[in-house]
Amino acid sequence: MSLGRIEDYNKVLPIVEIYTAVQSEGSRAGYPTVVIRTTGCTHRCYFGEGGWCDSWYTSIHPEKGQYTFNDIIEMYKANPHIKEMMLTGGSPTMHGKLVNELTHFAHENGIFITIETEGSHYLETDYPINLLSISPKFSNSVPLPGTQTPQGGITDERMVKQHNKFRLNYDAIKKSIAYHQDYHLKPVWDGKDEVALAEIMECIEILGANKSKVWFMPAGDTREALFKSYPLMFDWVRDNGYRLTWRPHIIAFEDQREV
Repeated sequence: MSLGRIEDYNKVLPIVEIYTAVQSEGSRAGYPTVVIRTTGCTHRCYFGEGGWCDSWYTSIHPEKGQYTFNDIIEMYKANPHIKEMMLTGGSPTMHGKLVNELTHFAHENGIFITIETEGSHYLETDYPINLLSISPKFSNSVPLPGTQTPQGGITDERMVKQHNKFRLNYDAIKKSIAYHQDYHLKPVWDGKDEVALAEIMECIEILGANKSKVWFMPAGDTREALFKSYPLMFDWVRDNGYRLTWRPHIIAFEDQREV
């Protein structure tokens, strides 16, 4: 069944950011891209000392959308040299009609789509997405009750329940991998947490992912935090045959928005 199409290109959509950047994670690293960030998320990620999700303004405290589909078209007109799209969030797969419309736009304009997703929803878009960049959320992402949120709220059991509702939706992830063109997994790890590593390895086994499809991502949203993770991750990936994805946008800009 079709997800439908967007008919009014002037209607404000659940998009909080549209900007140009350089992809800096996973197998498309180094490509200039247009980033489209949706708002709204199935998860409420909190990583202990690593802090809240770096796009908390789309998840814990979601901002309202402010862009139209015409704004996306204008961004590509202003940057005709860019033939990449990174659809991120939040959880972009919450917005099936928008994602489907983007596959039509990309197909018509020779644009390579990467969608960053935790894998919570399966979308059978009219044109398969080029690359699913999947970051499954493990138990180290579950928010702790009593923790203060970025805007001063307090985490409660309702937030924990919401976070866990779609976490590790293996059925949706498997269907997505089977339908779309390509994928890679980007598990976040600090190089020390053995419980988290065991969960990551279990996920890889359940999905039957080849090592070449797994890019370990060092934990941290500041230079200081990454500098602690990098040496541990370099050695572990080298010794275990996986791949390591850099996060140079954090080295360059730390936690600035639209980078």
